Amino acid sequence: MVQTKDQILGNSLLIVNLLSSLILMGSFSSKASSSSEEAKRSYDVMASSSSEEPKRSYDVMASSSSEKPRRSYDVFLSFRGPDVRNHFLSHLYAALDQVGISTYIDNEELRKGEQISPALMKAIEESQIAIVVFSENYASSTWCLEEISKIMECKEKKGLKVLPVFYKVEPREVRGQKQSYGKAMGEHEIKFGKNSEQVKRWKKALYDAGGLSGWPYTDGYEAGLIQRIVQEISTQLSRTPLYVDKDLVGIDFRVQKLKTILNLQSEDDVLMVGLWGQGGVGKTTLAKAIHNAIFRDFQGASFLECIRENSINSNGLVLLQENLLLQLLLGKELPIYNIGGGSQLIKQRLCNKKVLIILDDVDNARQLNALAKEREWFGEGSRIIITTRNKHLLTSHGINPDHIYEVKALKEGEALELLRKHAFRGNQEIEISSNLVHQVLHYARGLPLALQVLGALLCGRGEDEWESTLQKLAETPDGEINAVLKVSYDGLELYAKEIFLHIACFFRGRSTEYIKKVLDSCDFHTTMG
Repeated sequence: MVQTKDQILGNSLLIVNLLSSLILMGSFSSKASSSSEEAKRSYDVMASSSSEEPKRSYDVMASSSSEKPRRSYDVFLSFRGPDVRNHFLSHLYAALDQVGISTYIDNEELRKGEQISPALMKAIEESQIAIVVFSENYASSTWCLEEISKIMECKEKKGLKVLPVFYKVEPREVRGQKQSYGKAMGEHEIKFGKNSEQVKRWKKALYDAGGLSGWPYTDGYEAGLIQRIVQEISTQLSRTPLYVDKDLVGIDFRVQKLKTILNLQSEDDVLMVGLWGQGGVGKTTLAKAIHNAIFRDFQGASFLECIRENSINSNGLVLLQENLLLQLLLGKELPIYNIGGGSQLIKQRLCNKKVLIILDDVDNARQLNALAKEREWFGEGSRIIITTRNKHLLTSHGINPDHIYEVKALKEGEALELLRKHAFRGNQEIEISSNLVHQVLHYARGLPLALQVLGALLCGRGEDEWESTLQKLAETPDGEINAVLKVSYDGLELYAKEIFLHIACFFRGRSTEYIKKVLDSCDFHTTMG
């Protein structure tokens, strides 16, 4: 019987789970390798070792390395007490407290010795923002130098927002260690050694902090400066991070890699970066994680989610343009009547503003042209991150290949850890054979979405139910996973769909070279497909 293309596609949906590098998933038979005579390795939720036969057990309650620190304070104040405590600092603290901003202020009288206390270290780590008041004698205190070292470390590793106040000193004095800062560091070099790691760490922290944008103050109306600081802190605290699932695996490494590509230290350019990968691989999650790690370093941040879906309607792009400006201009609603006018308004309002923009799930050039056509639309230091399943779309938009990050499927160990987090929640006394676990891992092929969906589906179930579920999936793929992956198919050009259907129905298990040779002989032009 001759099948229609729709029938072929229906039979191929099982294989859509591997379209690019993934979607050719295999069928599963729970009968294979399940003989009762064969010794089982087991995934013991309680990490039990009471069985007579040795079993490989896994602690499914292992914590994720990406767990985020608890925030106890809104603001941490770093200062040299004799310089500012009894006037500027006390007034600033009172103003922050008056508007309900939780602020940590150290009792300098309780300091003993030269080592910074663990409680102070913890307070820095658990704060969202650090205000550093650089005054004339700040660098003479080893406590202050340890504080600024820890603060700059947390800025790099934990996303702490650092705002300096240059109180009657010049930023160049701090950055270049001149005047009183040069004298103080010279004395520390004599005491601790010019080449000591401690002194080098302090110098680097002062150099980096002195280059940050902050508030200079030489003389005049202190109350006005305090008012501006409180207003900025209030604005910063009103910008909240995006929700990201706490049960993530391998996200920290990917965020650090993306930070390197973003080159955040360079503030004299505008950079566009692409996140490319197949559906369900975690592009959106990674984009949210990098947003949370760096958004406080920008004057404004916008995350536009599901652009492909939200731009389908006739006025979809106009609404996205309005939403972009609404997020970046902190609630200022600007009416837009057409796409061209919206593009012009974006350029006019943002050309001098350092912004972070994340355009999620872009699938055509029209969307990019409406929201971020040119780098000149945005102020120096801006970063525009684009997530897409279409790598060529990024290249055609002029994004340098070095600025395109491929989001790949999880490695086997990462996939197992993520499956554990979702399939073995709580104190469940359940043992599942390694054969069944590896069938699930093979089915998911490292896709975080698939691992999360299947893990939730199998959570709390016994081996019989795992076997039944795998048999069902071999016949009918999970709808939630398929819906995401089918978008990859729908987004293909017609000729690429033809190639995919031929591979899905006739060439499973064949080598890439063999498939290309046969299809090219039939004029399918596989190099483009």
